[in-house]
Amino acid sequence: MSDRLYLMPIGLSASPQSEEGDAVRLAGGLVYAHRFAAIVRRDGCVVERHRFTPATAADTFAQLPAALGDDAEDQWSALRTAHPPLQLGERTIRLDQPQIAGILNVTPDSFSDGGKFLDRPEDGAAHAAAMLEAGASLVDIGGESTRPGAPAVWEGDEIKRVVPAVEYCAQMGAAVAIDTRRAAVMEAALDAGAHMVNDVSALRHDPRSVELVASRGCPVVLMHAPGPAEDLHADADYDDVVFDVFDWLAVRRDEAIAAGVARGAIVLDPGIGFGKSLAENLALINALPLFHALGQPLMLGASRKRMIGALSNEAAAHQRLGGSLALALKGMDAGVQLIRVHDVAETVQARNVWRGLRDAALTDFSTLAD
Repeated sequence: MSDRLYLMPIGLSASPQSEEGDAVRLAGGLVYAHRFAAIVRRDGCVVERHRFTPATAADTFAQLPAALGDDAEDQWSALRTAHPPLQLGERTIRLDQPQIAGILNVTPDSFSDGGKFLDRPEDGAAHAAAMLEAGASLVDIGGESTRPGAPAVWEGDEIKRVVPAVEYCAQMGAAVAIDTRRAAVMEAALDAGAHMVNDVSALRHDPRSVELVASRGCPVVLMHAPGPAEDLHADADYDDVVFDVFDWLAVRRDEAIAAGVARGAIVLDPGIGFGKSLAENLALINALPLFHALGQPLMLGASRKRMIGALSNEAAAHQRLGGSLALALKGMDAGVQLIRVHDVAETVQARNVWRGLRDAALTDFSTLAD
């Protein structure tokens, strides 16, 4: 097996001046990184690890195996890439600060709010409007539960569920993502006014989906799940979950690009909760800054997930607000651009306070000598 390289930010800073300028703006956002690790993996094992700062990056890269030189430069550039905004219909979603995507499930069996908005479309419309009023930049609509063991949904039923929701959200002027793994559902939702595809199978489930996304030119979220297209939670066998997910997402990104999807249209999601243990989920969340080295905007979907209950005396899904906020803030600290949540108002408030703290740090030079 050839060597694999990972440039991992391991020291984040509140501001560049706190490191006397020896820091980089991570992915063009409000998070600054000062210390990094260049990690070399061979046959699933870490064989080299070099710590460096921006000032010593060139010297460190010179010490790496020669075959990794180009990859080091690519990842180093990716970590510093400022991503242009996503244009979703008339909505422009800037990626230089965290944006909140509100979840709208129109399913009978979602783990969190199954049936609530499917049976009463007027309640779904009111919920979508409330999320937008609270500050959601995007409404993510799903018509199939992807929890472990959930039954598959016929695409005709899924279309009947999601199209009315897409239509009433689009009529509000919302930016709309369709959370599906079926090309027919993607097509129907895009025709009804959706602007973005969010595919938990990373365009693997339906062989027509990658061609559809490429031809429509719409943004797409590629999420990691270890199993085959039929059972996304299966085959969860990792040498190291962080590096394995990183490599998997790199392959899916490259395959999508080769199929005609524009690189600037791709968002990546590490797939918290999909075929991962509690320990593996925690490892991924702690390593989120690494995934900027893939050069794409990131989405984090950890709201109300099982790991929160596992750490909180088995709290039920509707009692996981505190844990959801903790994970959302961890994502913001890592520079994640899109935070997908159920509790929009509370997360937007947390984001606004987080942003205030960041702004205060960026304008504070009081500890520097004249």
